[in-house]
Amino acid sequence: MSLLIVGSVALDTVETPFGRVQDALGGSAVYISVCASYFTAPVRLVGVVGGDFAKEHISFLESRHVDLDVLQTVEGGKTFRWGGKYHYDLNVRDTLFTSLNVFEKFDPKIPEAYRVSGYVCLGNIDPTLQLQVLGQLNKPRLVVGDTMNYWIETKPNELFKTMKHMDVLIINDSEARLLTQEPNLIKAAKQIIGMGPQAVIIKKGEHGAMLVTSDTIFSAPAFPLENIFDPTGAGDSFAGGFIGWLARTEDLSPDNLKRAVIYGSTLASFCVEKFSVDGLRDLSYLKIHDRFRSFMELSRFDEK
Repeated sequence: MSLLIVGSVALDTVETPFGRVQDALGGSAVYISVCASYFTAPVRLVGVVGGDFAKEHISFLESRHVDLDVLQTVEGGKTFRWGGKYHYDLNVRDTLFTSLNVFEKFDPKIPEAYRVSGYVCLGNIDPTLQLQVLGQLNKPRLVVGDTMNYWIETKPNELFKTMKHMDVLIINDSEARLLTQEPNLIKAAKQIIGMGPQAVIIKKGEHGAMLVTSDTIFSAPAFPLENIFDPTGAGDSFAGGFIGWLARTEDLSPDNLKRAVIYGSTLASFCVEKFSVDGLRDLSYLKIHDRFRSFMELSRFDEK
């Protein structure tokens, strides 16, 4: 089933205690698309870049069978750039700069052929743009959306309106508390379900992720890794693995949603092992499935 992804395409400058990269490939739409491409095709990316966007990045995305026909290129413009520095506690980072550049006037237009996409993933862009995209689509089977603190604080009414059209909302724990003013994450998730989505996934960083529906609570651990170099893109990688698996299987049952959470966590674990998308470049479905099985073993035990 076709998958449509809308979000940012960026060049990231990232520093962690373990190294630094400059103008590395990033952006929510990139991480989501690359991860989803290991499960399903076509993966259609809607975004915008400047004329400075390197051809090697285009070649990489095309090698992952990402459809770039609707990737807008503004010749003479500059691609969205973000810079951040992580502390030894990789859950803490400082944003050094944000240069929206061509992304500031991003106006996503969905061609007629793409409007019948069965699965849609909206990166954490302006909720007004998210709603604009949804208004151009023809009843997708599943809409997964993301958001961030900035939109919760600056455009809450627009976000609430857009959430009514989402089937699954993916946010982190601090965003869930900010959105609901509820410290308890289970209560927060149930409040969010009352706002429109049928399911909420709350990411908890190194503590895993939690799936909540009206009648299901499922908690998944994070994969224990000895080497974590760069957390950038982990949440988007999770979203890509999650929706990619659902698009592959076309099964939205509660049990398969749980599997999708584990596949999302699996892709996120590969992402953080290297900078930028380097941890996602040379994967295979078999390698992903092997780590998926290792995830399953983390919490499995025999009852006596």
